[in-house]
Amino acid sequence: MIDRYQLRYFLAVIDNGNFSRAAAQCNVSQPTLSVGIAKLERTIGAPLFLRTNRRVELTPAGSRFLIHARKIESEFNLVLQEMAGATRSTLVRIGILKSISGAIIARIVRALHAMDSSSQVEFVEGTERELTGHIARGRIDCALTLVGRGADRFLEEPLFSEGYSLALPLGHPQADQPIVRAEALNGDVMIVRRHCEALSEISRHFTERGVRPHFAYKATNDERVMQLVGAGLGVTVMPDIYREDDVARPRLEGFSLRRTIGLVYEPSAEAYAASAPAVIQPIRSVLKSL
Repeated sequence: MIDRYQLRYFLAVIDNGNFSRAAAQCNVSQPTLSVGIAKLERTIGAPLFLRTNRRVELTPAGSRFLIHARKIESEFNLVLQEMAGATRSTLVRIGILKSISGAIIARIVRALHAMDSSSQVEFVEGTERELTGHIARGRIDCALTLVGRGADRFLEEPLFSEGYSLALPLGHPQADQPIVRAEALNGDVMIVRRHCEALSEISRHFTERGVRPHFAYKATNDERVMQLVGAGLGVTVMPDIYREDDVARPRLEGFSLRRTIGLVYEPSAEAYAASAPAVIQPIRSVLKSL
């Protein structure tokens, strides 16, 4: 029989990356935690972790067991809440792709508060790769991120599609043009969005046309990028959804790449796709209205 404390030890190791931090989280000594994990492995009949000096990694058996462990722990917590007559909603951990506009996230939060102010949500920001890793390890329940890119590891729910366009200060010579050729920007200073999922395609588009600009800023904050474009620091390529009063958004000739944003569900949370907690509904309504 598997005891709940063994599940807690196992999940703590996953969430913390090693045994010592997991033991501290569980308020036990490291030997006590190690004994509990060893007992769990004997019960299951397979090793759950590959132990090295630097970190621990899941074995194939550990990866399979993780899906069930998260689900069991979640169900156990739900039972405790119901038996105690808890009125608070279950915490939902949602990953947010870094390149999604902060204005969209703000709209989601406002819609959530209008629908159900008691809902508990935790947002975890990351790149596409980071969010995929969080989902695989059960650290988040779902992620608002890129979908439809050929991966089939997780359940995906597409919600919104957009392209990419230039971001130019209003005083730029090409700012009043609906479509701008890359060659027209030769000699311009540019801003690099280092976290952009389309960075390699954008770079290739310019270099193939002989445009090799000076980069004034390498950024990971898109709201700041738009502000600096408006201030005249440089030009860049952004997802269409971004808007700023002093920034023009003409199309980049010949660049037709698009991205689809949607929800990606952690395996034990796939039921959210059919019967979602309150926090998921505003995400769907806001993204589908764009």
